[in-house]
Formats: sequence, structure tokens, C-alpha cells
Amino acid sequence: MKIGIINGPNLNLLGKREPEVYGNQTFEDYFNTLKERFPAINFSYYQSNIEGELIDKIQEFGFSFDGIILNAGAYTHTSIGIGDAVKAITTPVIEVHISNTFSRESFRHQSYISGNAKGVILGFGLQSYDLAVLSFEQK
Repeated sequence: MKIGIINGPNLNLLGKREPEVYGNQTFEDYFNTLKERFPAINFSYYQSNIEGELIDKIQEFGFSFDGIILNAGAYTHTSIGIGDAVKAITTPVIEVHISNTFSRESFRHQSYISGNAKGVILGFGLQSYDLAVLSFEQK
């Protein structure tokens, strides 16, 4: 199984950024743990702070991978383009968020991705990614 993980803006700062919300672990450290937990899965990881680069990666993964785990960060709430990219591809997408976006500012309650995603997982910290992987194993 081939799963792509795509992270959006500021997720490169995990471990430094607002540890009370996002924890103290870097995504790179967590990614190594994820690969150890799921050794049968071929993971690809990409992070960008640039909206168009995220769309390019969604399109690249979107016809040849078995699943995409997408944490578009703040673009979740602002990017019609990312939502349209998810709609345009054939690979199923799980939208994930580390924090519970519904317990935060009201602008974070809107998602341009959710309506086109296979599912949404939020509020379980980095374990949200584990749960997304498990959802692809449950075909």
C-alpha cells in the first residue's frame, strides 16, 4: 500500500510552534515512528507553506497512490483551490488536524476539503495520522 502524507503551512514548525496545542515532537520524528508502526506501508511525505505546491503534490499523488492524508493547516479554511484539487483526483483523501479545530476560533470551523474527503479526523494530536492510516487499511 502506498500512502502520501501532505502537510501544509507551519507544520514544519511542529515541536516549536505552540506546544500547548501541537505538542513537542517534530513531524520528522513522528514520521519515523509512523513508518515503524506500519512497516508494510510505503509512505511518502511532503510539506510546504505554499498553496500551489500543495495542489501540485495532491495532483501528483492523486492518481497513483492508495491514499492521501492531508493536513492543509490554515489553507483548510481558506483554499478553494485545495478543495477543488481533492475533488479532482481519484485517490481517497483523509483530512486530518492535530488539534480539535471546533474548539478553536470560529474561522477554523469551515473546511473547503471536508466535503470532498473520504473522512475527517481531528483533535487526537499526531495520533490523528495513525487513525487515518488505519482507515485505509479497513477497505
